[in-house]
Amino acid sequence: MCMKKLLIIAISVLILAGLGWIAVFYYQNLSGAGPALLPNTSPFIPPLKGEGQGVGLKMPDGFSISIFAKNLPGARVMVFDKDGNLWVSQINDGKIAKLTIKDGRLEKQETILSGLKHPHGLAFDPADSNILYIAEENKISKINITIIGGELGQRSLGEVGEKIIGLPGGGNHYSRTIGFGPDGRLYVSIGSTCNVCHEADEHRASIWSMKKDGTDFKEVAGGLRNSVFFVWNKNDGKMWATEMGRDLLGDDTPPDEVNIIDTNADNILNFGWPICYGHNIHDTNFDKNTYIRNPCMEPFELPSHIDIPAHSAPLGLAFVPQAAKWPAEYKNDLLVAYHGSWNRTVPTGYKVVRYDLDDAGNVLNVIDFIFGWIDGTKATGRPVDIIFSQNGKMYISDDKAGVVYKIEYVK
Repeated sequence: MCMKKLLIIAISVLILAGLGWIAVFYYQNLSGAGPALLPNTSPFIPPLKGEGQGVGLKMPDGFSISIFAKNLPGARVMVFDKDGNLWVSQINDGKIAKLTIKDGRLEKQETILSGLKHPHGLAFDPADSNILYIAEENKISKINITIIGGELGQRSLGEVGEKIIGLPGGGNHYSRTIGFGPDGRLYVSIGSTCNVCHEADEHRASIWSMKKDGTDFKEVAGGLRNSVFFVWNKNDGKMWATEMGRDLLGDDTPPDEVNIIDTNADNILNFGWPICYGHNIHDTNFDKNTYIRNPCMEPFELPSHIDIPAHSAPLGLAFVPQAAKWPAEYKNDLLVAYHGSWNRTVPTGYKVVRYDLDDAGNVLNVIDFIFGWIDGTKATGRPVDIIFSQNGKMYISDDKAGVVYKIEYVK
């Protein structure tokens, strides 16, 4: 009997120790990260140095990386205005910051708007560069930036903006990303409420488009659990969107994704969630129905274009422009920010990955481009958005460290 009691005590101690290790890792590195859209603004901000002094990250020879701006907790989406200044959303702080840039250097940093409800997506009207669209959790508004100059850190969007459309709020995924397409329409991505479920609201887990006044709101693509970022590929004219796969199927399943979305398609595209993932794989863990044929086969469900290791949490993506004047081997390549896992036994992600593409957009090679944000189980940063300026400089936001990095090719 004594031996049995000792065995039970020993097993209990091991279980508690394991839970304790998981709790410590989660608190220090990933608290607020799951689902992987919640910025970590904990006190564990790395002692990174300023521009020109290095930040402890690794990248190919010939490139330099420096911290361009600091003190931006939860920095997420970035967009340039007509004067080359950078606007940054801070989703958990409810703020929009403006970084005034002069001669390639940060001249001024200020909070333009505050008191917003999880602001995320930012987009300037291509027909009127003074009009900035802002996506909060539950609505999209627009403001004229010429009337909000000066010290406006305490101004609310309600005071200076105009609501154009309401959006469903709540649930696990509350970031709303927006962008204008080549057709001049405004697109918005609305994530699911859950890890895996059949949504009651048809607007969830999908991408929609509208006229810039909010009218003619229609679905473009569904079956997208959480496509937090999207861009247009100038080569094929199509939207490329990152997608976060579901959780609780183990360390390596299902893959995260990059999907190609033809916004000019005659029908609403379906990428399979919640019953399908990756290259037309049926999620039998969730969907217990019996089918005569695979319900995930084309043309009913579209496959992913790129499969990414599970739980990498891909966010921002950008194609390398000619203006960057990088080596020829980078032409038209795709860069994707892996925000990093929050529930994997061995953490993955925490890096920017380069997808070497051919002229048709097929993947030739996959290469780590910037890495070093995690050492073992200790994360110092989490890359989010990727953007290039008109003169080809690259910027990355980091919602854990609360900084914006600047990357240049200097060789």
